[in-house]
Amino acid sequence: MTFPEFDLSGKVAVVTGAGRGLGYHISLALARYGADLVVCSRTLSELERVAQEVENFGRNVLAQKMDICLKSDIDKMVEESVNAFGRIDILVNNAGVNIPQRAVDVTEDVWDTIMDTNLKGLFFCAQAVGKVMIRRRKGKIINVSSQSGSVGLPERTVYCASKGAVNQVTRVLALEWGRFNINVNAIAPTYVETPMTKAMLEDKAYQDFVLKNIPLGHVGQPHDVVGAVIYLASESSNMVTGHVLMIDGGWTAH
Repeated sequence: MTFPEFDLSGKVAVVTGAGRGLGYHISLALARYGADLVVCSRTLSELERVAQEVENFGRNVLAQKMDICLKSDIDKMVEESVNAFGRIDILVNNAGVNIPQRAVDVTEDVWDTIMDTNLKGLFFCAQAVGKVMIRRRKGKIINVSSQSGSVGLPERTVYCASKGAVNQVTRVLALEWGRFNINVNAIAPTYVETPMTKAMLEDKAYQDFVLKNIPLGHVGQPHDVVGAVIYLASESSNMVTGHVLMIDGGWTAH
């Protein structure tokens, strides 16, 4: 059952990093609640699978091969999305990468890869879509941050820095674009079982460290995250902006 206040029928949503993990589940949830989709990723074969499942909900979908690190790719994606659907109502800035390293071992390449993906790409995607939303004076932008933007984690200096910056970008965009009726928020999950976290959580010592810090006593599942996205994408969150919503099982309550 879909509650009317969470109905996204007729909306057009863009999801980056849509081919796997949270992006995959977020895309299907948006489709389930009525939205048409633009799904973006570097890997077209993964997008084709997602697109087929979106179509199974009876939604329209455009699969866009896009490198989030390239502004030219972002601009092309936005142009083609507007050409196809006429507008963009929702952006879920989900694409991200995590390369654990001790601080003394961080290389320039790793720094650039994480920052270009998690921060630079996220910002320029928000900027490009934001221009479309400003013209229409309405929109919802949801940045996928992390609890790591609020707490320090060993061997994740660059990842934590990138997500802390995402939180600040979210707040500033909310301040600048509120007058255009654009809501800009972020979600900040703890460890969620996805392909990106699989290897980390298979390490028993690291898994014990994670569980010790989550008062609820278990890691998250994708379905624990998608509800927050639907809420922030819907009319129910019209008075919510500049907020970072923790989905962390209580980690940051310490």
